[in-house]
Amino acid sequence: MVVTQENVAVNGSSRRSPQEIADILRERIRAGELKAGDRLPTQAELAEEFGVERGTVRQALRALQEDGLLTNVSKGSPPRIATPSPALGEPKPTMVGLAPRLVEAFGARHVRVDVVCHTSETLMVALGEPLRRIYEGSVQPESIDVRILMPSREITLAFPVLVEGEADDDAVHRRWLSMRNAQAQVLRHNLQSVRNNQGIDVRVSFRALPFTPPMKLYLLNGQEALVGYYVVTQREEEYESRTLDMYDVLGSESLLFHFDRQTERDGAFVEESQKWFDALWETISTELTLS
Repeated sequence: MVVTQENVAVNGSSRRSPQEIADILRERIRAGELKAGDRLPTQAELAEEFGVERGTVRQALRALQEDGLLTNVSKGSPPRIATPSPALGEPKPTMVGLAPRLVEAFGARHVRVDVVCHTSETLMVALGEPLRRIYEGSVQPESIDVRILMPSREITLAFPVLVEGEADDDAVHRRWLSMRNAQAQVLRHNLQSVRNNQGIDVRVSFRALPFTPPMKLYLLNGQEALVGYYVVTQREEEYESRTLDMYDVLGSESLLFHFDRQTERDGAFVEESQKWFDALWETISTELTLS
């Protein structure tokens, strides 16, 4: 069984914020788990799933409606997944979702996923579909090797930081660190469960970077590179009985640009990205402890 982060406390509570619920549902839509025209579960069912009040669910649904992902958001009936319509700025074929690319990558005999990220939230969610397919038997790799580089707990982060630039950013740092660790622990648990239950050779490794990466990078089987920029924005978050006004990023909303080693245009980029990752892993990164 694949565990989701709903069962892991990030700030001492298992309750999720509207933004977190919206991000999870958004990723399910991007991954194809929820398709255009499908009805969402009722607000009561979603509230039970995420362990929150219905008001929190309604806020999440309104955010998705504002993004054009839902229609018929009302109190009386479950909303539907919106049908995409051509519009200015619509994602082009070079923009992809992580989950579908992971599904294809997990069809290989030996799976290798190398990641540079701020936290592993997007990867944690996107792995749900390929792991589900392993359990149902539609894919069965012999080995899975996942290596993840994330910022060290010891550094002063470029983001998130308080907007006012106060010297005391301890609460912001604690919030980020608890999220980083909780999400990574769920990811590691889910992959190790595949090893224990399916007999697949699984290795999951984390190392810490001495800097804040300005973008996320996913390298799949040495053949594909997916790159997304972290866009810094100002937002507020309740944490430890206080409101944190901070500059932060919503990594799950980053567009991912796809590069394929088999094409002449992209081959050098994928190869150099792999060299860059390997050099960071082997030189200036340090052991990362999830605690």
